Order: sequence, then structure tokens, then C-alpha cells
Amino acid sequence: MPKSVIWITGASSGIGEATAKKFSKEGFQVIISARNEGELNRVKLECSNPSEVRVLPLDLVEINTFKENVNQAISFFGKVDIVLHNGGISQRSLIKETGLEVDRKLMEVNFFGTVALTKAILPHFISQKSGQYAIVSSLVGKFGSPYRSSYAASKHALHGFFDTLRAEHFQDNIAVTMICPGFIRTNVSINAITADGSTLGKMDEAQEKGMSPENCAAEIFSAVTRKKEEVYIGGKETFSVHLKRFLPSIFSKVIKKAKVR
Repeated sequence: MPKSVIWITGASSGIGEATAKKFSKEGFQVIISARNEGELNRVKLECSNPSEVRVLPLDLVEINTFKENVNQAISFFGKVDIVLHNGGISQRSLIKETGLEVDRKLMEVNFFGTVALTKAILPHFISQKSGQYAIVSSLVGKFGSPYRSSYAASKHALHGFFDTLRAEHFQDNIAVTMICPGFIRTNVSINAITADGSTLGKMDEAQEKGMSPENCAAEIFSAVTRKKEEVYIGGKETFSVHLKRFLPSIFSKVIKKAKVR
């Protein structure tokens, strides 16, 4: 039986790296993408089956390259079964201090880059009558949080887009899994952009105490292989989704006082 092929973006570190290693260990053929080719090669060599891993450098803002990237990804193993959209950037800045160009950058990378790559590979999924998009959103894709205004907006937008895609392409046997991590112990806060577009350069306290990338990857693997529609990953912060839904006034009081930076 042919092995399943997964293409993971943002795979040079953090959740993407851990997920690439998990899928490799479980016998998948893996394509890993990010901007840093050197780090991708390191991740490949650290996977359980490096001979079944292919490196494909990709920048989510270079959408004019996506058609070629998709053709190359398909050529590696003859098909792609799953695209795990993990590439993106986070934010740590107040609305009143943040330049519009920073808001645009967050949307360009997190939303438009992901959507463009999705559209580029969609004909392949339609033609083979199967495929799955797994999207690493965030808990703030379900609610807003201080210091993350346009980051949260970009993740909210992904939910709207992919919920629609799921409804439009179920007849093509295309599945969508929305993945909403909370605090995961990665460099996401260190690399987050601030009000002027510079990087924060330090680890959030909550991030430092968060779930390990490896445990997060295990939960992602379970959700993707079971084709769950949506999953929340993390610690007690995941209950915020339910608090927002069922007790919105209490949630509003909590989020105003939350230590999120």
C-alpha cells in the first residue's frame, strides 16, 4: 500500500519541526518547507527516515513561486495527500502603537500566504479525489487577546476561509482540520513582531511554561489522522474557548486581566 505524503510548512523549528519528526516516525513520506534551507536539512537528518523526507524551501510571501513549488512537491513522491499549514508569524504589540504595515504583514504571511498555497494545490486534490488541509491556527483564532490584534484577526480569517472550503469541497473528498494550539514551548514569542515590525526577542513567561512541541505534535498527528474538524491543544488555556462560547461576559472579564505578555 502506498505511503501517505504530508507537506509541512514552517517546518524548520518549533511545532513544524516536531510534527515533521512525528509523521516521519509514523511512516509517512514528508516534505518540509520554510525559508531557512539549512535548518530544514538539519530537521531532515534528525527525522526517523531521512530518505523519505524531502526539503523544499518556501517563503509564504513569494506567492508567485507557489505553482512551481506545488509541482515540485508533487514530483517528490508522485502525490501529496496532506498539507499542514504551519508557517506564520506572531505579534506582541498594542493596537494604538502598531503601524498599519505591521498589520498588513501579519495578514500577508498568516492569511494570504496560506490561502495562496491552498489554492495552488487544490486542483491536485480535486483531480485525485482526495486530500486534507490541516491548518495550525491558534486559540486566538477563536477569541481576541491583548497584544495580538492582527495576529488574532489573521487566525480568525483562516477559520472563515477553511470552514467554507470544507463545505464547498466535501464532494471531492477533501478534509479540513483546524488546529488551535495554546501556549506551546517554542520560539514563537521570540520571533513575534512588535509595533514597529522588529522582533520581540524574548520568551513569554506563559510560552516558556507551555506544552512541549513534541506533545503538541503527537496531538496534531492524532487529530490529522482521525480527520477531526477542529482541535484545541495546550493546558488550561484551552478552556477559554468554551468560556467564551458559553459565558462570554465572564470571559470578557478574564481576558482583560490575563497575563498574556
